[in-house]
Amino acid sequence: MTETTTHLTDPPAPQRPRGARCFGDGDPLYEAYHDTEWGLPVHGEAALFERIALEGFQSGLSWITVLRKRPAFREVFHEFDPVAVAAFTEQDVDRLLGDARIIRNRMKIEATVANARALVALHAGGRTLDELFWSFAPDDAVRERPAVWTDVPAQTPGSKALSKALKKEGFRFVGPTTMYAAMQACGLVDDHLATCPAVAGPGS
Repeated sequence: MTETTTHLTDPPAPQRPRGARCFGDGDPLYEAYHDTEWGLPVHGEAALFERIALEGFQSGLSWITVLRKRPAFREVFHEFDPVAVAAFTEQDVDRLLGDARIIRNRMKIEATVANARALVALHAGGRTLDELFWSFAPDDAVRERPAVWTDVPAQTPGSKALSKALKKEGFRFVGPTTMYAAMQACGLVDDHLATCPAVAGPGS
């Protein structure tokens, strides 16, 4: 399967004016996501399952499209309760394919169900997604902050290793670019630009 996930969300132009957000300026929903969610640590089975699923749905699309549909995604996937989603049948998949409120892609919907089943199997083996996912957080917690988007990688050795580990457990739509976007979104890495108001100091 060819992975077509665009890095992060929809990267703005490489140069950003000082004081501008990394992304999202001008759209209240996008701004709120940038300011209160992106890059902050995410823990918990349902929360991480949701992030992985939605990053998969974003593949080939824009993140704001997914963000606008997130309430509907949460509704139809039972707040991303892995046990509930793992029980979905082919009839459930067909039902979701008819729901215009979400992204209607059979492969992505079926991957979400498969990932729920992989997560349930992980639990049956005495492990958690939280433990697995966060074991790939890089050691270099303090590093030079990127100045422009061209300094931010699309994937890293860590995201490649995470992708490989998840695929080994039966997860789908978890390529290294998708997983790096998930690592950014869930706070394993902090790729806010140096000039971003989320991190820039007074007078920056």
